[in-house]
Amino acid sequence: MKSLSNQVVSMKPSGIRRFFDLAQTMENVVSLGVGEPDFITPWNVREASYAALEQGYTAYSANAGLIELREEIAIYMKERFSVEYDPTTELIVTTGASQALDIAFRSLLNPGDEVIVVEPAFVSYGPLIEMAGGKVVPVACRPENGFRLDRDDVERVITERTKAILLCFPSNPTGATMNGDELAQIAELATKYDLWVVSDEIYAELCYDEAFTSFATLHDMRDRTIVINGFSKAFAMTGWRLGFTCAPEVVTREMLKVHQYGMMCAPTLVQFGGLEALRSRHQHVPNMVKSYRQRRNYFIQALNEAGLPTHVPGGAFYAFPSIRHTGLTSEEFAERLLLEERVAVVPGNAFGESGEGFVRASYATSLEQLQEAIRRIHRFMQQFEVAAVKDSHS
Repeated sequence: MKSLSNQVVSMKPSGIRRFFDLAQTMENVVSLGVGEPDFITPWNVREASYAALEQGYTAYSANAGLIELREEIAIYMKERFSVEYDPTTELIVTTGASQALDIAFRSLLNPGDEVIVVEPAFVSYGPLIEMAGGKVVPVACRPENGFRLDRDDVERVITERTKAILLCFPSNPTGATMNGDELAQIAELATKYDLWVVSDEIYAELCYDEAFTSFATLHDMRDRTIVINGFSKAFAMTGWRLGFTCAPEVVTREMLKVHQYGMMCAPTLVQFGGLEALRSRHQHVPNMVKSYRQRRNYFIQALNEAGLPTHVPGGAFYAFPSIRHTGLTSEEFAERLLLEERVAVVPGNAFGESGEGFVRASYATSLEQLQEAIRRIHRFMQQFEVAAVKDSHS
Protein backbone atom coordinates (compact mmCIF):
# COMPACT_ATOMS: atom_id res chain seq x y z
CA MET A 1 0.00 0.00 0.00
CA LYS A 2 1.13 3.57 -0.65
CA SER A 3 2.36 5.52 2.33
CA LEU A 4 0.21 7.85 4.40
CA SER A 5 0.66 11.60 4.83
CA ASN A 6 4.18 12.26 6.10
CA GLN A 7 3.01 15.41 7.80
CA VAL A 8 0.26 13.70 9.77
CA VAL A 9 2.31 10.60 10.56
CA SER A 10 5.07 12.79 12.01
CA MET A 11 2.67 14.65 14.32
CA LYS A 12 2.71 13.78 17.99
CA PRO A 13 -0.61 12.88 19.67
CA SER A 14 -2.01 15.46 22.06
CA GLY A 15 -0.05 15.56 25.30
CA ILE A 16 -3.25 16.46 27.11
CA ARG A 17 -5.20 13.46 25.91
CA ARG A 18 -2.41 10.96 26.67
CA PHE A 19 -2.49 11.64 30.39
CA PHE A 20 -6.27 11.99 30.43
CA ASP A 21 -6.70 8.62 28.72
CA LEU A 22 -4.25 7.00 31.15
CA ALA A 23 -6.12 8.47 34.12
CA GLN A 24 -9.39 7.00 32.83
CA THR A 25 -7.96 3.48 33.16
CA MET A 26 -7.25 4.04 36.88
CA GLU A 27 -9.48 4.21 39.93
CA ASN A 28 -9.72 6.99 42.53
CA VAL A 29 -8.10 9.61 40.32
CA VAL A 30 -8.55 13.34 40.92
CA SER A 31 -8.30 14.74 37.40
CA LEU A 32 -6.97 18.26 36.96
CA GLY A 33 -6.07 17.48 33.38
CA VAL A 34 -8.65 18.37 30.74
CA GLY A 35 -9.71 22.00 30.49
CA GLU A 36 -13.43 21.55 30.83
CA PRO A 37 -15.95 23.29 33.09
CA ASP A 38 -17.47 21.08 35.75
CA PHE A 39 -20.79 22.91 35.37
CA ILE A 40 -23.58 21.26 33.42
CA THR A 41 -24.98 23.28 30.54
CA PRO A 42 -27.85 25.36 32.00
CA TRP A 43 -31.25 23.76 31.70
CA ASN A 44 -32.81 26.53 29.61
CA VAL A 45 -30.06 26.06 27.00
CA ARG A 46 -30.66 22.33 26.83
CA GLU A 47 -34.39 22.91 26.69
CA ALA A 48 -34.01 25.24 23.71
CA SER A 49 -32.34 22.45 21.72
CA TYR A 50 -34.97 19.94 22.82
CA ALA A 51 -37.69 22.32 21.66
CA ALA A 52 -35.99 22.82 18.30
CA LEU A 53 -35.87 19.06 17.83
CA GLU A 54 -39.54 18.66 18.74
CA GLN A 55 -40.45 21.41 16.29
CA GLY A 56 -38.61 19.67 13.47
CA TYR A 57 -35.59 21.93 13.00
CA THR A 58 -33.44 19.08 11.74
CA ALA A 59 -32.31 20.41 8.35
CA TYR A 60 -29.12 22.25 7.43
CA SER A 61 -28.84 25.87 8.45
CA ALA A 62 -27.20 28.46 6.23
CA ASN A 63 -23.50 27.66 5.84
CA ALA A 64 -22.56 30.62 8.02
CA GLY A 65 -25.08 29.60 10.67
CA LEU A 66 -28.60 30.54 11.68
CA ILE A 67 -29.08 34.22 10.97
CA GLU A 68 -30.78 34.60 14.35
CA LEU A 69 -27.67 33.27 16.06
CA ARG A 70 -25.33 35.45 14.02
CA GLU A 71 -27.41 38.49 14.87
CA GLU A 72 -27.27 37.58 18.56
CA ILE A 73 -23.49 37.11 18.36
CA ALA A 74 -23.20 40.57 16.81
CA ILE A 75 -25.23 42.03 19.68
CA TYR A 76 -23.06 40.17 22.18
CA MET A 77 -19.82 41.42 20.63
CA LYS A 78 -21.06 45.00 20.60
CA GLU A 79 -22.49 45.01 24.12
CA ARG A 80 -19.78 42.96 25.79
CA PHE A 81 -16.63 43.92 23.90
CA SER A 82 -17.51 47.19 22.13
CA VAL A 83 -16.78 45.98 18.60
CA GLU A 84 -19.33 45.81 15.77
CA TYR A 85 -19.68 43.15 13.09
CA ASP A 86 -22.16 42.66 10.26
CA PRO A 87 -23.92 39.34 10.97
CA THR A 88 -24.51 38.73 7.25
CA THR A 89 -20.92 39.15 6.03
CA GLU A 90 -18.50 39.09 8.99
CA LEU A 91 -19.59 36.20 11.21
CA ILE A 92 -19.40 32.42 10.82
CA VAL A 93 -20.81 29.88 13.26
CA THR A 94 -18.43 26.92 13.52
CA THR A 95 -18.22 23.52 15.17
CA GLY A 96 -16.20 24.76 18.09
CA ALA A 97 -13.37 27.27 18.34
CA SER A 98 -10.94 24.62 17.07
CA GLN A 99 -12.67 24.49 13.70
CA ALA A 100 -12.74 28.27 13.67
CA LEU A 101 -8.96 28.29 14.04
CA ASP A 102 -8.63 25.70 11.30
CA ILE A 103 -10.57 27.67 8.70
CA ALA A 104 -8.75 30.86 9.70
CA PHE A 105 -5.30 29.37 9.06
CA ARG A 106 -6.41 27.64 5.86
CA SER A 107 -7.67 30.97 4.57
CA LEU A 108 -4.65 33.05 5.61
CA LEU A 109 -1.65 30.90 4.82
CA ASN A 110 0.33 29.99 1.75
CA PRO A 111 3.04 27.32 1.94
CA GLY A 112 5.97 28.59 3.97
CA ASP A 113 4.17 31.53 5.56
CA GLU A 114 5.24 32.04 9.16
CA VAL A 115 2.91 32.42 12.13
CA ILE A 116 4.26 33.73 15.42
CA VAL A 117 2.78 31.60 18.20
CA VAL A 118 2.88 32.78 21.78
CA GLU A 119 4.10 29.97 24.04
CA PRO A 120 3.34 28.13 26.21
CA ALA A 121 0.47 27.51 23.79
CA PHE A 122 -2.57 25.30 23.41
CA VAL A 123 -1.57 21.99 21.86
CA SER A 124 -3.58 22.29 18.63
CA TYR A 125 -2.12 25.59 17.42
CA GLY A 126 1.06 24.22 15.88
CA PRO A 127 -0.51 21.26 14.07
CA LEU A 128 -3.33 23.40 12.66
CA ILE A 129 -0.83 25.91 11.28
CA GLU A 130 1.35 23.19 9.80
CA MET A 131 -1.59 21.38 8.19
CA ALA A 132 -2.46 24.69 6.51
CA GLY A 133 1.06 24.85 5.07
CA GLY A 134 2.43 27.37 7.53
CA LYS A 135 5.52 27.41 9.70
CA VAL A 136 5.31 27.92 13.46
CA VAL A 137 7.63 30.52 14.98
CA PRO A 138 7.38 30.29 18.78
CA VAL A 139 7.87 33.23 21.12
CA ALA A 140 8.16 32.33 24.79
CA CYS A 141 6.38 34.24 27.53
CA ARG A 142 8.62 34.30 30.57
CA PRO A 143 7.44 33.27 34.06
CA GLU A 144 9.25 36.22 35.67
CA ASN A 145 6.96 38.46 33.60
CA GLY A 146 3.81 36.62 34.67
CA PHE A 147 3.78 34.88 31.27
CA ARG A 148 2.84 38.12 29.53
CA LEU A 149 4.10 38.71 26.01
CA ASP A 150 7.05 41.05 25.49
CA ARG A 151 6.91 43.30 22.42
CA ASP A 152 10.65 43.13 21.76
CA ASP A 153 10.62 39.33 21.82
CA VAL A 154 7.97 39.35 19.11
CA GLU A 155 9.74 41.90 16.91
CA ARG A 156 12.99 39.93 17.00
CA VAL A 157 11.43 36.96 15.18
CA ILE A 158 9.50 38.85 12.51
CA THR A 159 10.78 38.16 8.98
CA GLU A 160 9.59 38.88 5.46
CA ARG A 161 7.72 35.55 5.60
CA THR A 162 5.75 36.42 8.75
CA LYS A 163 2.03 36.45 7.92
CA ALA A 164 0.30 36.49 11.30
CA ILE A 165 0.54 36.51 15.07
CA LEU A 166 -1.55 34.07 17.09
CA LEU A 167 -2.58 35.28 20.54
CA CYS A 168 -4.52 33.65 23.35
CA PHE A 169 -5.17 35.80 26.42
CA PRO A 170 -6.35 34.73 28.93
CA SER A 171 -3.91 31.97 28.17
CA ASN A 172 -4.26 28.25 28.02
CA PRO A 173 -2.17 26.91 29.79
CA THR A 174 -0.81 29.71 31.99
CA GLY A 175 -3.94 31.74 32.75
CA ALA A 176 -1.95 34.91 32.02
CA THR A 177 -3.79 38.02 30.86
CA MET A 178 -2.74 41.20 29.07
CA ASN A 179 -4.41 44.56 29.43
CA GLY A 180 -5.22 47.00 26.67
CA ASP A 181 -1.99 48.96 26.97
CA GLU A 182 0.11 45.79 26.76
CA LEU A 183 -1.83 44.48 23.78
CA ALA A 184 -1.52 47.86 22.05
CA GLN A 185 2.24 47.29 21.81
CA ILE A 186 1.60 44.11 19.83
CA ALA A 187 -0.95 45.99 17.71
CA GLU A 188 1.76 48.50 16.78
CA LEU A 189 3.87 45.63 15.42
CA ALA A 190 0.94 44.30 13.41
CA THR A 191 0.56 47.68 11.77
CA LYS A 192 4.30 48.26 11.29
CA TYR A 193 4.87 44.91 9.57
CA ASP A 194 1.41 44.51 7.98
CA LEU A 195 0.49 41.35 9.86
CA TRP A 196 -2.78 39.56 10.49
CA VAL A 197 -3.66 38.78 14.10
CA VAL A 198 -5.60 35.67 15.07
CA SER A 199 -6.93 36.32 18.57
CA ASP A 200 -8.25 33.25 20.38
CA GLU A 201 -10.65 34.81 22.90
CA ILE A 202 -12.36 31.65 24.11
CA TYR A 203 -11.60 32.60 27.75
CA ALA A 204 -12.73 36.23 27.37
CA GLU A 205 -15.48 35.89 29.97
CA LEU A 206 -13.14 34.31 32.50
CA CYS A 207 -11.12 37.32 33.69
CA TYR A 208 -10.85 37.88 37.43
CA ASP A 209 -8.71 40.93 38.11
CA GLU A 210 -8.83 43.17 35.03
CA ALA A 211 -11.42 43.89 32.36
CA PHE A 212 -10.94 41.92 29.14
CA THR A 213 -9.83 43.77 26.00
CA SER A 214 -10.73 42.26 22.65
CA PHE A 215 -7.82 42.73 20.26
CA ALA A 216 -10.14 43.94 17.51
CA THR A 217 -11.02 47.03 19.57
CA LEU A 218 -7.47 48.37 19.48
CA HIS A 219 -6.48 51.16 17.10
CA ASP A 220 -6.69 50.04 13.44
CA MET A 221 -6.92 46.37 14.48
CA ARG A 222 -10.50 45.48 13.58
CA ASP A 223 -9.71 45.03 9.88
CA ARG A 224 -6.61 42.90 10.41
CA THR A 225 -7.89 40.71 13.26
CA ILE A 226 -9.71 37.38 13.19
CA VAL A 227 -11.44 36.91 16.53
CA ILE A 228 -12.00 33.29 17.58
CA ASN A 229 -14.56 32.59 20.26
CA GLY A 230 -17.11 30.01 21.29
CA PHE A 231 -19.46 28.59 23.86
CA SER A 232 -17.39 25.81 25.45
CA LYS A 233 -15.74 27.53 28.39
CA ALA A 234 -17.90 30.42 29.61
CA PHE A 235 -21.21 28.74 28.81
CA ALA A 236 -20.25 25.20 29.92
CA MET A 237 -20.96 23.76 26.46
CA THR A 238 -17.78 21.84 25.59
CA GLY A 239 -19.54 18.78 24.17
CA TRP A 240 -21.86 20.90 22.04
CA ARG A 241 -18.94 21.96 19.78
CA LEU A 242 -20.10 25.46 18.97
CA GLY A 243 -17.84 28.39 18.14
CA PHE A 244 -17.69 31.42 15.88
CA THR A 245 -15.39 33.75 13.98
CA CYS A 246 -15.61 37.54 13.77
CA ALA A 247 -13.52 39.09 11.00
CA PRO A 248 -13.63 41.60 8.15
CA GLU A 249 -15.57 40.50 5.09
CA VAL A 250 -12.46 40.08 2.95
CA VAL A 251 -11.29 37.11 5.04
CA THR A 252 -14.70 35.90 6.27
CA ARG A 253 -15.65 35.30 2.62
CA GLU A 254 -12.67 32.98 2.20
CA MET A 255 -13.14 31.22 5.55
CA LEU A 256 -16.74 30.51 4.57
CA LYS A 257 -15.54 28.61 1.50
CA VAL A 258 -13.41 26.31 3.66
CA HIS A 259 -16.28 25.91 6.10
CA GLN A 260 -18.73 25.09 3.29
CA TYR A 261 -16.62 22.31 1.86
CA GLY A 262 -15.30 20.88 5.10
CA MET A 263 -18.28 21.15 7.43
CA MET A 264 -21.36 22.52 5.61
CA CYS A 265 -22.70 24.08 8.81
CA ALA A 266 -22.68 23.67 12.56
CA PRO A 267 -25.41 21.29 13.82
CA THR A 268 -28.71 23.13 13.73
CA LEU A 269 -29.99 21.90 17.09
CA VAL A 270 -26.77 23.00 18.75
CA GLN A 271 -27.13 26.47 17.25
CA PHE A 272 -30.54 26.90 18.88
CA GLY A 273 -28.90 26.07 22.19
CA GLY A 274 -26.21 28.67 21.55
CA LEU A 275 -28.86 31.27 20.77
CA GLU A 276 -30.49 30.70 24.14
CA ALA A 277 -27.12 30.71 25.91
CA LEU A 278 -26.35 34.18 24.61
CA ARG A 279 -29.80 35.54 25.38
CA SER A 280 -29.63 34.26 28.96
CA ARG A 281 -25.93 34.87 29.60
CA HIS A 282 -26.54 37.33 32.42
CA GLN A 283 -28.35 34.61 34.38
CA HIS A 284 -25.52 32.09 34.39
CA VAL A 285 -22.09 33.40 33.41
CA PRO A 286 -21.52 35.72 36.41
CA ASN A 287 -22.15 32.90 38.88
CA MET A 288 -19.73 30.59 37.08
CA VAL A 289 -17.06 33.30 37.01
CA LYS A 290 -17.55 33.97 40.73
CA SER A 291 -17.10 30.27 41.50
CA TYR A 292 -13.95 30.00 39.38
CA ARG A 293 -12.46 33.05 41.09
CA GLN A 294 -13.04 31.51 44.52
CA ARG A 295 -11.46 28.24 43.45
CA ARG A 296 -8.51 30.05 41.88
CA ASN A 297 -7.82 31.97 45.07
CA TYR A 298 -7.82 28.79 47.14
CA PHE A 299 -5.91 26.62 44.67
CA ILE A 300 -3.06 28.99 43.86
CA GLN A 301 -2.35 29.67 47.53
CA ALA A 302 -2.55 25.95 48.32
CA LEU A 303 -0.13 25.02 45.52
CA ASN A 304 2.39 27.57 46.75
CA GLU A 305 2.06 26.25 50.30
CA ALA A 306 2.58 22.72 48.98
CA GLY A 307 5.95 23.74 47.59
CA LEU A 308 4.99 24.41 43.98
CA PRO A 309 5.71 28.05 43.06
CA THR A 310 2.71 29.29 41.10
CA HIS A 311 1.97 32.74 39.68
CA VAL A 312 -1.56 34.07 40.12
CA PRO A 313 -3.42 33.61 36.82
CA GLY A 314 -5.61 36.52 35.82
CA GLY A 315 -8.01 34.44 33.78
CA ALA A 316 -9.09 31.08 32.34
CA PHE A 317 -9.16 28.20 34.87
CA TYR A 318 -5.60 26.90 34.90
CA ALA A 319 -2.71 26.97 37.33
CA PHE A 320 0.78 26.56 35.88
CA PRO A 321 3.09 25.71 38.80
CA SER A 322 6.84 25.35 38.44
CA ILE A 323 8.27 21.90 39.20
CA ARG A 324 11.86 22.73 38.25
CA HIS A 325 13.19 22.42 41.79
CA THR A 326 12.11 18.76 41.96
CA GLY A 327 14.76 17.76 39.43
CA LEU A 328 12.11 15.96 37.35
CA THR A 329 11.05 16.75 33.83
CA SER A 330 7.46 17.84 33.45
CA GLU A 331 6.53 14.44 32.01
CA GLU A 332 8.28 12.57 34.82
CA PHE A 333 6.55 14.73 37.42
CA ALA A 334 3.10 14.28 35.86
CA GLU A 335 3.54 10.54 35.47
CA ARG A 336 4.78 9.99 39.01
CA LEU A 337 2.06 12.19 40.52
CA LEU A 338 -0.54 10.17 38.65
CA LEU A 339 0.90 6.74 39.50
CA GLU A 340 1.86 7.48 43.10
CA GLU A 341 -0.96 9.77 44.24
CA ARG A 342 -3.67 9.42 41.58
CA VAL A 343 -3.67 13.12 40.64
CA ALA A 344 -3.76 13.88 36.91
CA VAL A 345 -2.07 17.02 35.58
CA VAL A 346 -0.65 17.85 32.15
CA PRO A 347 3.12 18.13 31.60
CA GLY A 348 4.10 21.62 30.57
CA ASN A 349 6.12 20.52 27.56
CA ALA A 350 2.84 19.55 25.88
CA PHE A 351 2.43 23.30 25.33
CA GLY A 352 5.81 23.88 23.72
CA GLU A 353 9.45 23.86 24.81
CA SER A 354 8.93 26.91 27.03
CA GLY A 355 6.45 24.90 29.08
CA GLU A 356 9.13 22.48 30.26
CA GLY A 357 9.61 22.74 34.00
CA PHE A 358 5.92 23.36 34.64
CA VAL A 359 2.66 21.41 34.75
CA ARG A 360 -0.86 22.54 34.00
CA ALA A 361 -3.56 21.90 36.59
CA SER A 362 -7.16 22.87 35.92
CA TYR A 363 -9.22 24.19 38.82
CA ALA A 364 -12.49 23.78 36.91
CA THR A 365 -13.58 21.12 39.34
CA SER A 366 -15.30 21.11 42.71
CA LEU A 367 -13.65 22.67 45.74
CA GLU A 368 -13.82 19.27 47.46
CA GLN A 369 -11.86 17.68 44.61
CA LEU A 370 -9.31 20.50 44.67
CA GLN A 371 -8.84 20.05 48.41
CA GLU A 372 -8.32 16.32 47.97
CA ALA A 373 -5.83 16.97 45.16
CA ILE A 374 -3.89 19.36 47.39
CA ARG A 375 -3.72 16.79 50.20
CA ARG A 376 -2.21 14.30 47.78
CA ILE A 377 0.15 16.84 46.25
CA HIS A 378 1.39 17.81 49.72
CA ARG A 379 2.15 14.16 50.41
CA PHE A 380 3.85 13.74 47.03
CA MET A 381 6.04 16.83 47.52
CA GLN A 382 7.35 15.67 50.92
CA GLN A 383 9.84 13.34 49.23
CA PHE A 384 11.49 16.29 47.49
CA GLU A 385 11.75 18.21 50.74
CA VAL A 386 13.49 15.19 52.30
CA ALA A 387 15.84 14.96 49.30
CA ALA A 388 16.65 18.66 49.60
CA VAL A 389 17.50 18.23 53.29
CA LYS A 390 19.77 15.27 52.52
CA ASP A 391 21.54 17.26 49.80
CA SER A 392 22.15 20.14 52.18
CA HIS A 393 23.96 17.80 54.60
CA SER A 394 26.00 15.98 52.01
